[in-house]
Amino acid sequence: MRVVLSTYGSRGSVEPMAGLAVRLRELGAEARVCAPPDEEFAKRLAEVGVEMVPTGRPVRPLVTSVTPGSAVGLAQRAAELMAAQFDTVAAAAGGCDVLVATGPLPVTAAARSVAEKLGIRYVHASHQPVILPSPHRRPPGRRGRPLPSDVSDNRALWYLDARIANAMFGEMLNTQRASLGLPPVDNVRDYAFTAHPWLATDPVLAPWQQPADLDVVQTGAWALTDERPLPAELVTFLDAGAPPVYVGFGSLPMGDPADIARVAIEAIRAQGRRAVVSRGWAELSLIDHEDDCFVVGEANHQALFRRVAAVVHHGGAGTTTTAARAGAPQVVLPQGADQPYWAGRVADLGIGAAHEGPTPTVESLSAALKTALTPEAHARATDLARTFRSDGATVAAKLLLDAAG
Repeated sequence: MRVVLSTYGSRGSVEPMAGLAVRLRELGAEARVCAPPDEEFAKRLAEVGVEMVPTGRPVRPLVTSVTPGSAVGLAQRAAELMAAQFDTVAAAAGGCDVLVATGPLPVTAAARSVAEKLGIRYVHASHQPVILPSPHRRPPGRRGRPLPSDVSDNRALWYLDARIANAMFGEMLNTQRASLGLPPVDNVRDYAFTAHPWLATDPVLAPWQQPADLDVVQTGAWALTDERPLPAELVTFLDAGAPPVYVGFGSLPMGDPADIARVAIEAIRAQGRRAVVSRGWAELSLIDHEDDCFVVGEANHQALFRRVAAVVHHGGAGTTTTAARAGAPQVVLPQGADQPYWAGRVADLGIGAAHEGPTPTVESLSAALKTALTPEAHARATDLARTFRSDGATVAAKLLLDAAG
């Protein structure tokens, strides 16, 4: 069996696909991952022996150059994402049996069109439940197209969201489809998601709520075991005292990195804790030369989070999942997209705190840290880690193989 996995996004989108590809290979299937050509993604996939097909433009320069929430240039970026699926991914999927896609709607709608043209099975996968139509929550909203705040009927809002998606992406998708001799689609969003999407999240951390209109298959999170050792200097720092607090914002550029670093470090010090600061795409750095702080670049978060007192982060699906799996209490500073959902889950589960608003002060972050550093939060985080499903990628791989007969 041959499987092509297509994604476009940050590390939180690429890493799960790598996990699925590894499990497929272990079960005797061939798998390749179509992903952005960023050097760090290529290096990570090479480390685990997964074939990568570079797709589209690098993500990091794009993320760090676009104003958060801005719709400027969105149509051009969407057209480029679609074109990459119709060209690069279509070529990579030739001779394959299944195409699994995740990522923004232009990616997944085009990926399903590719699968349709090739006559192969298509699976839509989401690494968070927020984008999947549900009567239990509002749609997250699309850039430049806010939803009416005075409407409380979630189903009505999801219907409106589908119309907005058609207005944004329908014409460009159908133009590409026509070039392949495919008929037009009249509901881009539902075409991309299908009636049976997969939800690759832990059922306790991020459950799919019933009753629901979609027949969602929840596999568990697609976690790839990271066996890389931590840098020797970091291990020395960790061994030199009590568990520190980690702070990092992954692929988010953040507004003022110097101020964010200052606020975070001062808030952590106010709790009598040491700090591990992750540079990330925000390029965070230390604010002084005191020996209670350590700055780290790329590192094995699975190993690192098992050794910290708490994780302060933006609420990306990948970071939230990794911290939960490690049993680390969390403080989430949501910036947008699905991040408020993850912040809410952390607070609801009692495994940390959701910071109110995207911009912390020393006082507000200190208050959130006090909650996350309590024995109660630590105990709940430890209990959740014990129940965390680590076989999600295996479940998904077996579903693909079983369907192939």
